[in-house]
Amino acid sequence: MSSSMDQIKELRSRTSAGIMDCKEALAEKDGDIEAAVEYLREKGMSEADDKAGRVAAEGRVNVLIDDDNQEGIVVEVNCETDFVAKNELFGKLVDKISEHILQSDTEKLDDLLAEEWYQDKDKEVDTIIRETIAEIGENINLRRFKRLKTEGCLQGYIHLNGKIGVLVDLSGEGAEVDSRIAKDISMHIAASAPAYISREEIDDTAIEKEKKIYREQMLNEGKPEHIIDDIVQGKMEKYYTQVCLMEQPFVRDEDISVNELLEEEALTVNDFVRFELGEGIEVEEENFAQEVKEEMNK
Repeated sequence: MSSSMDQIKELRSRTSAGIMDCKEALAEKDGDIEAAVEYLREKGMSEADDKAGRVAAEGRVNVLIDDDNQEGIVVEVNCETDFVAKNELFGKLVDKISEHILQSDTEKLDDLLAEEWYQDKDKEVDTIIRETIAEIGENINLRRFKRLKTEGCLQGYIHLNGKIGVLVDLSGEGAEVDSRIAKDISMHIAASAPAYISREEIDDTAIEKEKKIYREQMLNEGKPEHIIDDIVQGKMEKYYTQVCLMEQPFVRDEDISVNELLEEEALTVNDFVRFELGEGIEVEEENFAQEVKEEMNK
């Protein structure tokens, strides 16, 4: 099966592998992008993990928590340019959408867009967004939101004027609003991007997939079969320190883990949400040099 240039371009963007390697992977996996990414990782030709979550859209991530610090939301609203993302009107829209979501019980995006606007029952949320689009002259998209409720304490953090937003559910003796340790934990999550709280949360299928990838890497490198299991286990231990909050080295003191820090402070992380602006969104790259050439040849 031959691969299209769009498929090859997407695979290169996600893996940084060479064109021929991408063509080979797509041919082996009948054009399946996800399977091709895994194939390249197994052959050691991919940087998929580093590239998969890179930012590719503009806008803002916002965090809003109620007065009792027991309910909060994280929301991402996208626009087309950084210029609009810094626009006061766009910022006010993001703030108002956040206020609406916090007052709503809705969990689904489509239902939220169809709700009556909290400040004007004659309009829907989607209508307010479309009115702002008309005023600003640029597309705006309410992409996603997540709500947390707790009997403990919520701590929020916004990084780089809305590039990353974190909401953390904490409980225990040290769970105080805006305490130093609560802020440190939320900043750590922003910086280290854990996917899970602990390794127990990881699905068995995901674990087996990682082990398979590491095993194939070792076989491709010619490692003896009798030592591969030990190498794979070592790589899995490193994997857990990368993706599990409790096992990550604490960003302010890498000699201790987050779990050790929490034990010292009598704190428990029950849940967290981390949104990074534009993660997973693909944006077509503009080739200005090519555009000039085409214009000159008209």
